[in-house]
Amino acid sequence: MPLITYDTLVKVARIIGGEEAVKIIEVLSQNDEMTEEEIVAKTGVKINNVRKILYKLYEHSIVGLRRTRDKDTGWFIFHWRVQMDQVEGFIISQKKRILEKLEIRLSYEKNNDFYYCYTPGCRRMTFEEATENIFRCPVCHKPLVHYDNSKIIEALSKKIERIRSELRNE
Repeated sequence: MPLITYDTLVKVARIIGGEEAVKIIEVLSQNDEMTEEEIVAKTGVKINNVRKILYKLYEHSIVGLRRTRDKDTGWFIFHWRVQMDQVEGFIISQKKRILEKLEIRLSYEKNNDFYYCYTPGCRRMTFEEATENIFRCPVCHKPLVHYDNSKIIEALSKKIERIRSELRNE
């Protein structure tokens, strides 16, 4: 994967914490370190939301922190910074998670025979479910006929191969 761009960082922030996270990342990336209060002053985002978002970003290692103690109050002061080098790891872990889900779905599609009434809003059923319903749709009561899921299998296989290829190249 090429070096992580600012645009990629913004997209990741949006996924993790929405538009307020984007504002926070924008100001954080323009500074080496910032306290929560400085972030609030520059973004206008409420302090509680800033903290929530920073901790979400921290959980994914997108931001890091340094702790100091206030001499007067004894309270900790957190100095936050963007960790660009960790964004790639987040993206890779998300791709692996998606790959795992797609592989489970592909296995389900390959290992089941499906039946469907072809009525919009009704769902397709496995052979076992169709048998339980005596090959009648439980919603619209139309007969259930065999459903060819080869296009679904093909699409899932292509997506899986694309993600595997991306992961090999990273």
